[in-house]
Amino acid sequence: MTRLDTTTHPDLNMGAFRRRWIVILLILAVLSAIPLFNLAYGYFKNEELQRAQNRVSLYRSTLVNALERFQHLPFVLARDTHVLKAARGDDRAALSVRLSRFAAQTDLDAIYLMDRTGLTVSASNYDAPVTFLNQNYGFRPYFKAALTGSRGQFYGIGATTSLPGFFVAEPVRDEIGTPVGVIAIKLGLSNLEKSWKDGGEFVFASNADGVVVLSSDASWRYHTLTEIDTDRRAAIRANRQFGTEPLAPLDWTVKGNSTVTLDGAQYLHVTTAIPKLGWTLHFLTDEGPIWQRSMMVVIVVAIITFILLTIALFLRSERIRIALQASQADSRQLRATNAKLAREIEERRMAEQRLERARSELARASKLAALGQLSASVTHELGQPIAAMRNYLAAAEFDDDPNGRRDRLNRLNGLVTRIESIFNQLKFFAKPGFSGSADERLDEIDLRDVWTGAQELLDVDIQNAGIELTLTQPNRPVLVRGNHLRLEQVLINLVRNAIAAMDSTNHRAIHIGIDIQEGRALLSVADSGQGLGDYSLEQLQEPFLTTRASGEGMGLGLAISTEIIKEHDGRLTAQSQPEGGALFAMDLPLAEQKEAA
Repeated sequence: MTRLDTTTHPDLNMGAFRRRWIVILLILAVLSAIPLFNLAYGYFKNEELQRAQNRVSLYRSTLVNALERFQHLPFVLARDTHVLKAARGDDRAALSVRLSRFAAQTDLDAIYLMDRTGLTVSASNYDAPVTFLNQNYGFRPYFKAALTGSRGQFYGIGATTSLPGFFVAEPVRDEIGTPVGVIAIKLGLSNLEKSWKDGGEFVFASNADGVVVLSSDASWRYHTLTEIDTDRRAAIRANRQFGTEPLAPLDWTVKGNSTVTLDGAQYLHVTTAIPKLGWTLHFLTDEGPIWQRSMMVVIVVAIITFILLTIALFLRSERIRIALQASQADSRQLRATNAKLAREIEERRMAEQRLERARSELARASKLAALGQLSASVTHELGQPIAAMRNYLAAAEFDDDPNGRRDRLNRLNGLVTRIESIFNQLKFFAKPGFSGSADERLDEIDLRDVWTGAQELLDVDIQNAGIELTLTQPNRPVLVRGNHLRLEQVLINLVRNAIAAMDSTNHRAIHIGIDIQEGRALLSVADSGQGLGDYSLEQLQEPFLTTRASGEGMGLGLAISTEIIKEHDGRLTAQSQPEGGALFAMDLPLAEQKEAA
C-alpha cells in the first residue's frame, strides 16, 4: 500500500508567499490611487475654477462696456434744444431726420422721443417698414421711471419689432424743470451674443427674476433658473418684457457651490454680479477634462512607481555586485592616486623653481636695459651743460670786464641748477615709494587745494605763453587720501606738458576739471595742442621718451607722474580730443572709499 507524502514543498510555499505579496501590493496601489485621484482632481478643479473666474470677469467687462457705451447719449439729447422743441410740438419731423443720423453714426437700434402719454412723436426709424413712430410705450417701466424725473433702464423684447434690446430713457425738461417728454435709446445686443457663441464657451446672463436674458446658447434664452410666482409673472406680462415667451424653467440643478447640471451634463459653475442692473453673469465649463487629467495623473504616477520599483530592485543587485568589486579596486586606486599626486607635487615644485629663475633673469635684464637708457640719456643731457660750462670758464680767464664775469657766473649758476634738476628727476626712481617722512605722509586733502597750490607756481608760465585758462570744480570738497606735494607735482607736470604742446598753435587754451564721477575723484587737464599724435599713453609713460627738442626735457615727467598716481592707488589716462588737443586725467579713490578698503 502506497503512503502519501503530506510534507509541503518549499517551492509551493514560496509561490504562495509571492502571490500574497502581489495581492497586498495591488490592494495598496488601489488604496493609494484613490487619495491621489482626489488630490489631482481638487488641484485641477481649483485651477479650472480660477480660469473660469478670469473668463467670467472678462465677459462681465465686455457686457458692462456694451451696456454703458451709450449711457450718456439720452442725458445729452434730453438737453438738446431740438429735442425740447419737438417735445413741445415743434419740428418733430426734422427731429426724426436728426435722430436718424445719430442712430446711424452710433450703431444704435433706435432713438425716439415720447410725449407725456408715452406716444412716440419722433423716431430715428421713422422711414423703416416697422417704425416706433406713433407707437405708445407708456406701459414700459423705463418710460414711467423717466417721467418721474429719474433715469429709466430696461431689458426686454421690443413691443413693435419683437427684437430684444436694452432701453435707456431720460426725461426732457422745460425751463422750470418739469418733464415734458421722454427721450430713449434702444441698444441691440445680438452682436454681443454672437461673439459669445463664436467663442465656443458656455456663458449666459440672468436678470433679478432668474430669467436668462442673454446666452451663448440660444435655446437657453428666456428660460428661468428658478420658479417665478404668479404675481411676478403677471407684472412681467403687463410690462410685455418678454412678449409671448412662456418663461419655462431650465433643466438646471445646482450641486454645491461650484457644480451644476444643465440639460443632463455636469459643469463647473462660476458667477459674477452686475449690481447696477441686478443681473448675474454665469460661466460654465465642462468637468470632463478635469476627470481625464486626474486619471492621467494616477496612471502616470503608477507607471513611474512601477518603473522606479523595477529600477530599485535592479540597482540593489547591482550595488551588491559593485560593492564587492569596489572594495578590491579602492586600495589599488588609492595607491595609484598617491603616486600621481606625489609626481604632480614634484613637477609643480620644479616649475616654481624655473619660474623664479626666469623672474630673476628678467629683472636683471630689465635693470641692465634701464641702466643703458639711463647712461645714454645722462650722457646726452649732461654733455651740453658741461660743455657750455667749460666754454664759459675758458672765456672768463681772458675777460677782465666785471660785468661780463658776473653774466657768465649767472649763466654757470643756471647750468648748475639745470644739472641739479636732472639729478633730482633721476633720484625719483631710486625711491621705493613714500618714505614716511613728514613731507611725504598721507593726509586727507582736497583736490581743489592741490590745484590752488599748483596754480601759484604756474601762473607766470601760463601768462607768458598767452594761454586762456578755465576751471570747472564743484562747490563741495573733493577729498582724497594722499600727499599734497606729490599730487601737486603731477598736476604741474601735466600743465607744463600741455603748455609745451601748444607752442606751435595759434589758439592756446587749457581747461582744468575737478569732479566726482561714479564714486571716484577726477582731475583732468585738457589743452588745445596737437594731441597725442602717433604715441600711446603707455609709450609716453616710458622713462627717457620725450617729444620735445633736444635739451628741453628728459622724458621723465609722465613716468614720474604715473608712479606717483600708482602710489595713490589711482590711474592716469590720456586721449586725443575730437576737436583737437589732448586730455590727461587723474582718477583717484575718494578718501572715504580708501578708509573703508
